[in-house]
This record gives sequence, structure tokens and C-alpha cells, in this order.
Amino acid sequence: MKPQPSFDASIPVLTEVFQDQSARPTPPAADDAEAVASWAEPEMATLEQRLCARILQQLQGRVDVALEQRLRDGMEEALQHAMAGLTSEIRRSLQQTIEKIVVRAVAQELTHLRALKK
Repeated sequence: MKPQPSFDASIPVLTEVFQDQSARPTPPAADDAEAVASWAEPEMATLEQRLCARILQQLQGRVDVALEQRLRDGMEEALQHAMAGLTSEIRRSLQQTIEKIVVRAVAQELTHLRALKK
């Protein structure tokens, strides 16, 4: 089994998630800072909850895709191992069956030839 990298490049970092949004026009930063500075604790808590929800929503789709790909890769590897084992087992069983059929056919033919001699 392949060792998993410590950093998964398919999962974006927060700066990548919000990179698209940084291109949107925003009010001047000074106005934002003044507005936020005047907020009370309940407003900050609401902002925190909304930010968390939005980040989770944006990341969930990407995490789902990455998880699905990892599952596919893992399933593919497991199926390849299972198929190799199953193929080997079927080959062995088929070989034994063919050997039994040949032994029986030879025995029957020899019995038939011996009967003809008499």
C-alpha cells in the first residue's frame, strides 16, 4: 500500500478558497475596520458562525471530491489484489478438474481397450 503524503494538495488552503472572492469589489478596508470595531460580542459571534458555515460549505464539496478519489484508488487496489488471488485460485481449481477428467478418460479408454482384447 502506498504511504499517504502528509500534505494533500487536492485539499485547498483557506487562501485558495477565498482567492476568488478577493477579486470582488469591497468597501475601503478602513470602513470595514471601523464597522467591525464597533460590533458587540453577539455580532462578532454571529460573524464567526457565518464565516465557519461558509468556509465549511465551500470546503465540503472539495473534501467530498478528494475523499471519493481516495476511495476509488483504494478500491481499485483492493480489487486488483482480490482479482489476482481469485484468478490464481480458479486456475488451480480448473487445473485439478482437468487432471481428474483426463485421468478418468484414460482409465475408461484403457478399460474399453482391455475389454476389446478379451
